[in-house]
Amino acid sequence: MNQLPPRPQQDDDVYNIIPIHNLLADHPSLRFPEVRAAAAALRAVGDLRPPPFAPWKPHYDLLDWLALFFGFQASNVNNQREHLVLHLSNAQMRLSPPPDNIDTLDPSVLRRFRRHLLRNYSNWCSYLNVKSNIWLSDSHSRHSSSDHRRELLYVSLYLLIWGESANLRFVPECISYIFHNMAMELNKILEEYIDENTGRAFLPSISGENAFLNKIVKPIYDTIKAEVENSRNGTAPHSAWRNYDDINEYFWSKRCFEKLKWPIDIGSNFFVTGHKGKKVGKTGFVEQRSFWNLFRSFDKLWILLILFLQAAIIVAWEDREYPWQALESRDVQVRCLTVFFTWSALRFLQSLLDIGMQYNLVSRETKSLGVRMVLKSVVAAGWIVVFGVFYGRIWSQRNSDRNWTSAANRRVVNFLEVVVAFIAPEILALALFVLPWIRNFLENTNWKIFYLLSWWFQGRTFVGRGLREGLVDNVKYSLFWVAVLATKFVFSYFMQIKPMIAPTKALLDLRNVNYEWHEFFDHSNRFAVGLLWLPVVLIYLMDLQIWYSIYSSFVGAAVGLFDHLGEIRNMQQLRLRFQFFASAIQFNLMPEEQLMNARGTIKSKIKDAIHRLKLRYGLGRPFKKLESNQVEAYKFALIWNEIINIFREEDIICDREVELLELPQNDRKDPKCNWETRVIQWPCLLLCNELLLALSQAKELVDAPDRWLWYKICKTEYRRCAVVEAYDSLKHFLLAIVKYDSEERSIIRTYFQEIDQFVQLEKFTKNYNMTALPKIHEKLVNLLTLVLKPDKDADKVVNALQALYEAAIRDFLKEPRNSDQLKEDGLAPQRTSGEGLLFQNAIELPSASNETFYRRVRRLHTILTSRDSMQKVPENLEARRRIAFFSNSLFMNMPHAPQVEKMMAFSVLTPYYSEEVLYSKEQLRTENEDGISTLYYLQTIYASDWRNFLERMRREGMTSERELWTTRLRDLRLWASFRGQTLTRTVRGMMYYYRALEMLAFLDSASEMDMREGSQQLGSMRHNDDIDRLSSEKSPSSRTLSRANSSVSAFFKGHERGTVLMKFTYVVACQIYGSQKAKKDPHAEEILYLMKNNEALRVAYVDEVSSGRDEKEYYSVLVKYDQKLQKEVEIYRVKLPGPVKLGEGKPENQNHAIIFTRGDAVQTIDMNQDNYFEEALKMRNLLEEFKCYYGIRKPTILGVREHIFTANPLKVRMHYGHPDVFDRFWFLTRGGLSKASRVINISEDIFAGFNCTLRGGNITHHEYIQVGKGRDVGLNQISMFEAKVASGNGEQILSRDVYRLGHRLDFFRMLSFFYTTVGFFFNTMMILFTVYAFLWGRLYLALSGVEGSAMANTNNNRALGTILNQQFIIQLGLFTALPMVVENSLEHGFLNAIWDFITMQLQLSSVFYTFSMGTRGHYFGRTILHGGAKYRATGRGFVVQHKSFAENYRLYARSHFVKAIELGLILTVYAAYSPVAQGTFVYIALTISSWFLVVSWILGPFIFNPLGFDWLKTVYDFDEFMNWIWYRGGVFAKSEQSWEKWWYEEQDHLRTTGLWGKVLEIILDLRFFFFQYGIVYHLGIAAESKSIAVYLLSWIYVVVALGLYIIIAYARDKYAAKEHIYYRLVQFLVIILATVLIIALLEFTQFKFLDIFTSLLAFLPTGWGCISIAQVLRPFLQKAMLWETVVSVARLYDIMFGVIVMVPLALLSWLPGFQNMQTRILFNQAFSRGLHISQIVAGKKPKADLFCLKNLHYVVTRRKTRLLDDGVAILWVS
Repeated sequence: MNQLPPRPQQDDDVYNIIPIHNLLADHPSLRFPEVRAAAAALRAVGDLRPPPFAPWKPHYDLLDWLALFFGFQASNVNNQREHLVLHLSNAQMRLSPPPDNIDTLDPSVLRRFRRHLLRNYSNWCSYLNVKSNIWLSDSHSRHSSSDHRRELLYVSLYLLIWGESANLRFVPECISYIFHNMAMELNKILEEYIDENTGRAFLPSISGENAFLNKIVKPIYDTIKAEVENSRNGTAPHSAWRNYDDINEYFWSKRCFEKLKWPIDIGSNFFVTGHKGKKVGKTGFVEQRSFWNLFRSFDKLWILLILFLQAAIIVAWEDREYPWQALESRDVQVRCLTVFFTWSALRFLQSLLDIGMQYNLVSRETKSLGVRMVLKSVVAAGWIVVFGVFYGRIWSQRNSDRNWTSAANRRVVNFLEVVVAFIAPEILALALFVLPWIRNFLENTNWKIFYLLSWWFQGRTFVGRGLREGLVDNVKYSLFWVAVLATKFVFSYFMQIKPMIAPTKALLDLRNVNYEWHEFFDHSNRFAVGLLWLPVVLIYLMDLQIWYSIYSSFVGAAVGLFDHLGEIRNMQQLRLRFQFFASAIQFNLMPEEQLMNARGTIKSKIKDAIHRLKLRYGLGRPFKKLESNQVEAYKFALIWNEIINIFREEDIICDREVELLELPQNDRKDPKCNWETRVIQWPCLLLCNELLLALSQAKELVDAPDRWLWYKICKTEYRRCAVVEAYDSLKHFLLAIVKYDSEERSIIRTYFQEIDQFVQLEKFTKNYNMTALPKIHEKLVNLLTLVLKPDKDADKVVNALQALYEAAIRDFLKEPRNSDQLKEDGLAPQRTSGEGLLFQNAIELPSASNETFYRRVRRLHTILTSRDSMQKVPENLEARRRIAFFSNSLFMNMPHAPQVEKMMAFSVLTPYYSEEVLYSKEQLRTENEDGISTLYYLQTIYASDWRNFLERMRREGMTSERELWTTRLRDLRLWASFRGQTLTRTVRGMMYYYRALEMLAFLDSASEMDMREGSQQLGSMRHNDDIDRLSSEKSPSSRTLSRANSSVSAFFKGHERGTVLMKFTYVVACQIYGSQKAKKDPHAEEILYLMKNNEALRVAYVDEVSSGRDEKEYYSVLVKYDQKLQKEVEIYRVKLPGPVKLGEGKPENQNHAIIFTRGDAVQTIDMNQDNYFEEALKMRNLLEEFKCYYGIRKPTILGVREHIFTANPLKVRMHYGHPDVFDRFWFLTRGGLSKASRVINISEDIFAGFNCTLRGGNITHHEYIQVGKGRDVGLNQISMFEAKVASGNGEQILSRDVYRLGHRLDFFRMLSFFYTTVGFFFNTMMILFTVYAFLWGRLYLALSGVEGSAMANTNNNRALGTILNQQFIIQLGLFTALPMVVENSLEHGFLNAIWDFITMQLQLSSVFYTFSMGTRGHYFGRTILHGGAKYRATGRGFVVQHKSFAENYRLYARSHFVKAIELGLILTVYAAYSPVAQGTFVYIALTISSWFLVVSWILGPFIFNPLGFDWLKTVYDFDEFMNWIWYRGGVFAKSEQSWEKWWYEEQDHLRTTGLWGKVLEIILDLRFFFFQYGIVYHLGIAAESKSIAVYLLSWIYVVVALGLYIIIAYARDKYAAKEHIYYRLVQFLVIILATVLIIALLEFTQFKFLDIFTSLLAFLPTGWGCISIAQVLRPFLQKAMLWETVVSVARLYDIMFGVIVMVPLALLSWLPGFQNMQTRILFNQAFSRGLHISQIVAGKKPKADLFCLKNLHYVVTRRKTRLLDDGVAILWVS
């Protein structure tokens, strides 16, 4: 079968990974029989009916057959052919035991793949009760060949459909529908049906060139595209257009068969879009903008909190010490039953919300939905009535009996019986929670009775069924949440609710309140009570987040401890463990020679566990085994040295450190370098100081017997090795420098033989003088020093050798021997004295080019001399961190590694748009306004890396640093790019997988001989590198990227490359690479350079081709660099139905490229990530996790270390994006790696996790492997990032995924889900609400006079205590720093964690947290109310420049400054009018945290801004700000240039919001009118009148002020330019008028001069309120003449706000020393790499103080801000 003619291939045999078209080609992957077997299976066309439309050629296979019948594209066929062959051959390689006949495809491989691939299709069929169209006998008996072929056809058909579906890949059930119908047609062809109409053999309904694309994909694609156009770029309400999910969920009901039919009926209402005719509306769910979504999605949580609050208040009202005492009273018990009223009312509310939000779903085709909604409302309302009736009966009986008689009690029992009926569903749910497997079974079965039940309770959906975890996991997270809830409720009752009862009663009993204003309602103390309670209730609703945060940090720490995180934190701890480290590498990274079925049995698991314990705690001394087992030692040495070598390549260690860290290798070919020793040669680093300690031991134990001395030395393993190695090396060294046939050589030999003999007889100490050892040591060190000098003096070497000989013979031997005895013993020359001195002509030093020899000498010298403990090696912190993490991870639990041939294949996918690929010469050189260039910045931040880079360049032949800008420019650009967030860095990191797998493949099959040769060549090769490098044609640097560079690769046998190509491929989705090439964009050249140097790298892009007038065709193209042809070649070109980007950009980019990925798994990597070689070694272990069960499911996403160790016990880790590893075929059939609908899926990555969980997947998290993540950003980038994430969370709340998870997860898992995703942002916003509620409440109490009356009544002083108590509760926020401290203490030690925390506080991290909380709250709330979420490009550059005041104002005016000014105003007014605030201490205690918030929000952006407090900068900035405000600009002005443009942009969200959004916005803006109402009654002019007229008359002031402004503005416009004198006259008249008016008021009313300033506090907020409302009503006002006035008044307000913000900034800039303090706090030692800003300042230019701000992430490095994800960063804020 393999002898079929080779497939003719156009274009010089271009192929992607394997040349399947030519199985006889010379390609290393084709040596695998499995590849040939899979290709042969595809070619087994046999007796299939040939397609009628095209001639059949002999090389065609099953995929060609399908393509000719159904009209698939040729490129799609080629792509899927390779995909299928690669997958099947990889799967067959993994079979254990291997099949009997390896030349044919094993049926079990195909069966398993078919089931995995088509499982979603099968589930869909059973859900819809439709018979599957896969016609196979599913018995396990041997399949017939036709069944085998049929199975291949089904799988191929699915993959061909998927490969050409373009955007339809986001609608997986639509693909199932297409497959269902096409599989039916395939069956008819296979079963040789006859077409009833024509009487001929059956033909598919579509055929011909590109028929599938044009007839099936295009119509559905066009519908999606039309819907997206209806969305008006995402600004239309979600309910007005169908997104991807709606299109997909149309296929969740049988109506798709009735309406769409097959072949697809283009006339179906499914294809109707816009407002034409009867269209299919939203399906499954309607996304409506409202805060009620939070209640709808998480109703169980809110019901629990509200019911407890009600019950707690009822119980606490009794004023008993403990709640159970109050509950002894029957009255209280019965009152507590009112919670059921509340519960039924909440259910009724829920049903009304369902109707209000989901009415769009009801159509003629979905009437039952409407019936259900109405019925649920009726039933819920019925319950309220029933409870009312039964409750009323209890009290009527009780009141008539005057006591709790048996009749009254009986009525209580009746009420409880009703309650049981009411909560029956909850009881059932609880029972099923305890028995999760029953619930899963019921939800997944499709019996009619369960249809009915699930229809009533949840509404039936295809996803979200059977989500329950196993019992053990259930118990774990339930216990966790029970503890959290118990703590919260106890705390809330005793600390929040109970203390409020007494002041509440006192306030309610307060009579004759002296109101300071016109009071509309009598008895309105209730309003005051409400305001007092409001912050308490808000805190009560959100503090669960704090308790969750506290508990999760401790549980996380426990999990981390059991996972053995942070056991090796630094180099000292690694030294203690290094002996076991070799065995750990062997155990974890090397595959075991195991029996076929031994793995996975209980016995093997127990053995594993015992072995791990031995490794971890050093039991059984496994390193002894290493000395005897040379192969293991060699493997360890190769891996370790390769890691160290790559550290050197990356310039994070220097050449000297390489020598200290590496394991030395012998060169057997050169006798001078073949220094065999009897012990493992540990890195020098471990042996330092050991030899000197051994010497001092020998001196102390002068008279001790041999055995005792040796016992003492052997107590330390490294000391034993140092002594033995130094002795053996000394012997080799002396023999190597003495001529081969000289007499001196035999003297040396004899001397050493004599020592060996005495050591064996244990008579060493008897015959040798131990006290002479230091002298010998000194002479020896002297000799080594001379040999190591660059200019060697042979005479001095001879003298040193003679001195050494003298010491050894005269001083060392205990019994002196005369010259005859020495001659006789062979220890003195036989010659006469005339023949010259000893050693004079016997020295022969190896040439200077023999690097290996001198390296060995240096090592010996280091062992003999080093006194330093070398704690600081390597010097670079990053190198230390990586070594520590890697070594620690090898002692953690991970699956065993299979051989590379048997591992799972995987791909890496990186979406890329137009970010930096490689820094150009200009980018590195260009200086910013402060005179700092990117290169200078990098040299300062990475000072040690730069030194190492220069050292490497010099070693490679660089003579002067000027060459860096000429011949070595590419090296320089690479060095800089590897330290930025560039694509080059990401590609280098991901290609470490290739190098690691190549090396592991070599080690898997290498014999001892191979490895010996390998290590020798390594030794000799590594140091002749510079010679190779200069002679190679490539630029020296290209080696840093190419595979040729791996030092181990020099002796690979060739098959490693073939294995690795089958297992790993890297696809970068460079969406616009085609247009970049066309424009000759330098980015395109750099991408080509990356492909050229990385064999496994592929680039996928979307190509736009003009095809006639204004028409464009779109193609998905895959290219690679062909090493033979030395050019870029195109591999596949799959035509698309239209432009790719219909939804969010990134997921669409990933989706078009995913068809080019290969393997069982795909890892999604972002453009700003990095990877490390040593971590890549563990990838095959990680992929084995897919085979393990976690709970009751195998994982579908493997989360990789992102510092989230609270995830495991809670079972809610959603995919947080990258660098997670996906089960590729699982996701490929279920909608892809992320969701892409416009706006709603703006946080696209997390939706992959939601989708995975809802579809029954399992997401796990693994701590033993990590990737790097780009970090350098400033406050503005962080704020934009936070804004993006907060807006994304606001959209998530509206989404169907969150709604379904909230309802389908069990209660406790739902809590975990809520508090780790949207709940975190919601609670951040609640904290801000609390601050507002607290301050507005205080303001009301102060201005109304209630506070004064309460204070006058001494009994009510307790109210004050309560208010302070609220403060205490709010200060709980401090606990939110806990998760970070706990995590750091786990990984870095407790003291380090505390020190870190203190440092962060000194670096003002609390200001930062408070500020970022404002960002999150603002954008989250605004998105839910009005929408407007959009992708914000955060920028990935370096922050080395000062941001201007105007830029900061634009970014933060609305989110921070205005709000801070509002709060500051409240605090000021409160200070002025509150009787409580008269006491300074009380005022400070009450408001300090609020003032902290105000200061943080105003000064935050300037504190974290380089040169933020520089006086000159501040002056320039203010000028620029004023220019920006007044610049009118034209039509094309940008918001950066013109205030007006910016002002309009800031209102964008109000244009797109709905009616409710506008109403709510106006209601919120009304608060600004309260200032005026409250303050005017306190003015002198009011003469203590309480009449409403006072308030109404005060509006005259507003009208007059506005009138004057309009007059002046009119005069300015009319006269200012030409008749300036008139303008001045108008101004003069206005001033005169105002003065006269003020004098008149002072004279004739009780107006006080101070009232002028006080009234400003009243009227300025009124103006702002008017402007805010005008913005909402802009569509109506814009037509009126008023609008111009609104704009100009708004400009004045922005000037005023700018000045208010500028005043404290200018003051601080003016104060001497403050700028230095800012520099000290933020920049000096603020960053882990020890950036000393002074170097940048002093080293560059004396013209001005220069600063740069290295990653302001110092708080937000994702590590430290776990706080952001684990707990609310309330930190200080109240």
